[in-house]
Amino acid sequence: FQTTMERQVTLLIFLLSFGFVLGQVSYTIPEEMSKGSLVGNIAHDLGLQISRLKSGKARIFTRDSEEFVELNRERGVLLVKERIDREALCKQTTPCALHFQIILENPMEFYTVTIQVTDINDNPPIFGKREMKFKISESAVIGATFVLERAVDLDVGVNNLKSYNLKPTDNFALKLHNSADGNKNVEMVLQKPLDREKQEQINLVLTAVDGGEPQMSGTMQIVITVLDVNDNAPVFTQKTYKATVTENSPKGTVVATVTASDADEGSNSKITYSITNTFDNVRKMFKISEETGQISLIDDIDFEIARRFQINVLASDNGGLTDSSKLIVEIMDVNDNKPEIRIMSKSNVISENAKPDTVVTMINIEDLDSAENGLVKCFINENIPFILKSSSNNFYSLVTDSELDRERASEYNITVSCSDEGVPSLSSSVTLTLQISDVNDNAPVFERSSYEAYIVENNTPGLSIFTVKATDADWNQNARVSYILEDSSVNGVPVSSYVSVSADSGVIHAVRSFDYEQIKDFRFHVKAQDGGSPPLSSNVTVKILIQDQNDNPPQVLYPVQTGGSVVAEMVPRSAEVGYLVTKVVAVDVDSGQNAWLSYKLQKATDRALFEVGLQNGEIRTIRQVTDKDAVKQRLTVIVEDNGQPSRSATVIVNVAVADSFPEVLSEFTDSTHDKEYNDNLTFYLVLALAVVSFLFITCLVVIISVKIYRWRQSRILYHSSLPVIPYYPPRYSDTLGTGTLQHVYNYEVCRTTDSRKSDCKFGRAASQNVLVMDPSSTGTMQRMQGEKSILDEPDSPLEQKPPNNDWRFTQGQRPGPSGATGGPEVAMGTGPWPQPPTEAEQLQALMAAANVSEATATLGPGTMGLSTRYSPQFTLQHVPDYRQNVYIPGSTATLTSNPQQQQATAQQATQQALPPPQAAAQAEPPKAAQTPASKKKSTKKEKK
Repeated sequence: FQTTMERQVTLLIFLLSFGFVLGQVSYTIPEEMSKGSLVGNIAHDLGLQISRLKSGKARIFTRDSEEFVELNRERGVLLVKERIDREALCKQTTPCALHFQIILENPMEFYTVTIQVTDINDNPPIFGKREMKFKISESAVIGATFVLERAVDLDVGVNNLKSYNLKPTDNFALKLHNSADGNKNVEMVLQKPLDREKQEQINLVLTAVDGGEPQMSGTMQIVITVLDVNDNAPVFTQKTYKATVTENSPKGTVVATVTASDADEGSNSKITYSITNTFDNVRKMFKISEETGQISLIDDIDFEIARRFQINVLASDNGGLTDSSKLIVEIMDVNDNKPEIRIMSKSNVISENAKPDTVVTMINIEDLDSAENGLVKCFINENIPFILKSSSNNFYSLVTDSELDRERASEYNITVSCSDEGVPSLSSSVTLTLQISDVNDNAPVFERSSYEAYIVENNTPGLSIFTVKATDADWNQNARVSYILEDSSVNGVPVSSYVSVSADSGVIHAVRSFDYEQIKDFRFHVKAQDGGSPPLSSNVTVKILIQDQNDNPPQVLYPVQTGGSVVAEMVPRSAEVGYLVTKVVAVDVDSGQNAWLSYKLQKATDRALFEVGLQNGEIRTIRQVTDKDAVKQRLTVIVEDNGQPSRSATVIVNVAVADSFPEVLSEFTDSTHDKEYNDNLTFYLVLALAVVSFLFITCLVVIISVKIYRWRQSRILYHSSLPVIPYYPPRYSDTLGTGTLQHVYNYEVCRTTDSRKSDCKFGRAASQNVLVMDPSSTGTMQRMQGEKSILDEPDSPLEQKPPNNDWRFTQGQRPGPSGATGGPEVAMGTGPWPQPPTEAEQLQALMAAANVSEATATLGPGTMGLSTRYSPQFTLQHVPDYRQNVYIPGSTATLTSNPQQQQATAQQATQQALPPPQAAAQAEPPKAAQTPASKKKSTKKEKK
């Protein structure tokens, strides 16, 4: 390595007060040295022993993580660790050097090492583009410059870019300019005129060469497209052209074509032709195509008028350059009078059933020429069912030659041509258009000899299945086709109950929903009838194929599921792996893939013991049966078909793992009983829960409804401004002061099975409830715990007993009209009853009576209630009609069960004596006339 490396060593050693030595070493190496190459003997250059490198644990320290040089302490040398690329390390910076430190310990020393990397010629010049394109006009002046792209060489110094070379140099030369940044600008200079007609494209190669050893280069292709300039005039191929034309040639006849060429291209080579004649009739007789130079006739030429024409032609390009030529046209004399054809009479329409030799048209022919040029022969086109007959001199008749068929040809264009015998012969022609009228001679024809259509089962009635199509070769009404479903039956059922056919369109609709399992296909006939007279028809057979749909679940045939008994498969405990326990057999009435069944084990007592065959449904053991396995094994197998969506069925397979039948019998007998018991218990619990929930919700709704109703009624009464005056019957009074009721009132009591919950309550014997009339009392009536209705005792004797003395009212305590106060006669019981209430007061009383049930249940402040204390023998017939006066808003009296209040009330009632019966009778108030409203309310109350 020392032969390829130039090394310069500079050693500076300084003794520092800190106790370590500082030194510096420099090396110079070329780039791209291979790994392991020797950089220098660092131990020798620093004057160190190899043992010092080892004991001092010499190492290299760099400020970056990448190390290109490594230290070999065994040899005391520096070696190349990684490939050094000067271009990647320093780019264009020179000089390029690596700086690092070698550190030793015990004592601490460090040395600075600098390795200068020199460049080698390892990079060729590179162009940014592989190809440059220029478009240069052929009229470009000499000396025009075109800037080229510079090449880049990553090397430096002598290895950098040195020169450029351009080849070939026929039209262009290379010119270099030094720029301010030290680089060279490359220009291409035109030194010879360009000619597109000689060379349309020029290809050059620009080469960049560096100064290294070995020398390296890079190339770039230069493609120059020469743009055209109009520098060439058009040139005719001939100076004089000659042509001949026959007189009476038709207009547009091409006489001749002149041609000129232009060496330019594009728009510069586009030539325009024109006729330059001015004083003669050439422009009226001939025209020339501006693009092609084709000269044709635009008027009739008559030899008798002009026998020769000279046409001057000019060719010019878009740049204004021109060339000229001339055309000599000779006119040839011919038989120029053609025969004249006149139609004497004709028929435009003929029936297709016309007989042969029917005359269609009469024609007259005349030719003005004479001699042989005046002899005329006429004929018509071939392959048509007509002929031309000559009836007399120059008269012809067009007649039918065979039978006509409108379906083969509905129209004929008959051309009658006549020519004379001149040289050349002249001719004329006329075309006759003949329509063939239709006759109904074709029956409708179906597109197919038979039809097959498919429909998926479970279709919607009215679904369009497919369309039959028939065509009639006739025309108009004769071709109008109607479709009819012919009468037939399918399995004894009229086919019209299966399908229907649209008379106009031929669309077949399903009348019913089909079931593939009941009918898989059926046939019927459709008749197509045209509208002719008489009509013609044809039939076609249609076959409908029902396609299966997955609408049936699999049906399990085995094991049979019985409701009363348990069927179990026995498996001995000695069963090996793969033992066949049983096989689930199922079928699917569908077809195709809808009937492909697969078996899966859905649930199992022990999934690790059994498996089910996916395709065959065989249940086999998948391991050895052990004594720990339960005797009763319950498997749930699901059977699925392959339809979309798939349908399934489940079957329960009971498996007994036992060696003896008694063991199996006892196990399954107990389990069956337990299962039935558990099933029944679950059913009853669910049923009881549902009933209780329903009753609870019903009661809750009823209670809320009643509360709302009562609250609204009470609000109506409290907010009413009318006085509350209950109305009492005339016979409402005590007689003879005995406290008994002289007049008897009979009531009918209707009870329901739920009467125990009624608001109608009667006190038992020995009840201590009394009526408290103290106006200041604000208590409430408390129901006794031992209260029981006598209606609950159907065997109780309904024996009449006199009422207690507690059923008395003083005159001041008796209810009267609103705002009435008792006078002395009222207190003594001798005054008259108040005046009968008004209709408004009766209405208030009726509304108050409607709340009697609420009043007997709970009485709040400001109300008056009624309670009784009778013996068990008390009957309803002793009670007066209190339906109108048991609840009076505005009173402060309440019912109570306080014994002290009851005793005070009893004493007060004893002291207040009632007036004699006569006085009471005299004080009977007059009956008030009932209004319609009061009658209506009373009727409703009686019904209740």
